[in-house]
Amino acid sequence: MGGRECPYLMRTYRAPEIGFVRGRGAYLYDRAGRRYLDFIAGLGVNILGHCPPAVVRAIGRQARRLLHASNLYRIDAQVRLARLLCEASFADRAFFCNSGAEAIDTILKAARLYFHQRGERQRRGIICFEGAFHGRTFGATSATHRRTAREGFGPLLPGIRFAKFNDLASVESLIGPRTCLVLIEPVLGEGGVVPAQREFLRGLRQVCDRHGALLAFDEIQCGLSRIGSPFAYQHYGVAPDFLALAKGLAGGLPMGAVLAREPAASAFEPGTHGSTFGGNPMSCAAALAVCRRVLDRRFARQVRELGNYLLQRLREHLRALPLVREIRGIGLMIGIELSEDGQPCVERCRRLGLLINCTAGRVLRLLPPLIVTRRQIESAVKILHTALAECSTQR
Repeated sequence: MGGRECPYLMRTYRAPEIGFVRGRGAYLYDRAGRRYLDFIAGLGVNILGHCPPAVVRAIGRQARRLLHASNLYRIDAQVRLARLLCEASFADRAFFCNSGAEAIDTILKAARLYFHQRGERQRRGIICFEGAFHGRTFGATSATHRRTAREGFGPLLPGIRFAKFNDLASVESLIGPRTCLVLIEPVLGEGGVVPAQREFLRGLRQVCDRHGALLAFDEIQCGLSRIGSPFAYQHYGVAPDFLALAKGLAGGLPMGAVLAREPAASAFEPGTHGSTFGGNPMSCAAALAVCRRVLDRRFARQVRELGNYLLQRLREHLRALPLVREIRGIGLMIGIELSEDGQPCVERCRRLGLLINCTAGRVLRLLPPLIVTRRQIESAVKILHTALAECSTQR
């Protein structure tokens, strides 16, 4: 079943089945006025739901004052946001860009530049992980393991090798005196919602320290309370040297960020890196409204409790269904692994009024807004059960 394709757009996405005209909280509404429970939240962007009042007010106030002036000048909202993020985390400094992929590229550049400036110019090697997805820019694509994301774009950025996720021995077999950076998602997102083991990330920090390499966490999808702690690294008790944020950072406006601690942050000097729109007044105003809420530990604890509740209800109602192989996740980042292609179930859920997506071919991914209620969770579980049961009977 296909949707209507726009002849003027490049074909980077499948033709959409439906379109939405407004949203409120955990719901989206199509042109006919039909309501959908949104459990993918703009691919993890709408973490406070659609049109959260505090964010809308912040955007409105800023829009009446200043839209853009450029980073040639001081942007007060940017300074406040950098301070908020640094004081809430391990970081000493922040850099703002427009997307998660740009944040990843920033980290790749900073790591190589750091060792170049120290006279270790052979340290250009980067270790990433099987199952990882870091974005669509050239650098981020090079760091992404998925074949379909890489094929046809070569030669990609040299010097990147892939270790097995949750396998410290695999990392130790690749790391060496020419390694400048190890980059990892604490929870694989596009790779099927697979959390890292705590012992693995702690061991990874130790291996990097032993070899003098920098460690970067991609928290683009799993950060900002998504897994039940303000930052994912806090859940694991392992602080990286760099951390990438994006998606929900500005509540729906384009924004990415890199947090870094000294001395790694000092690699950049005026003129070495930048972004025309990065840290613009509008996005920073929105991000301040978002972060004041999601970086609150009480809010994160509520997300953790809701995530436990969702996981429990899914396991109670779906585990016995023939198609379901495993239900896993952490916080409000859940994957339901099936024994076959998950796209038919995604389509059935949509027809029943629930929006989810499928990743890694067979994993139904749930990324509800962090303000979801238990009642909405019950509705989603009921629809998922119906959809999966129908798919099972048509095998």
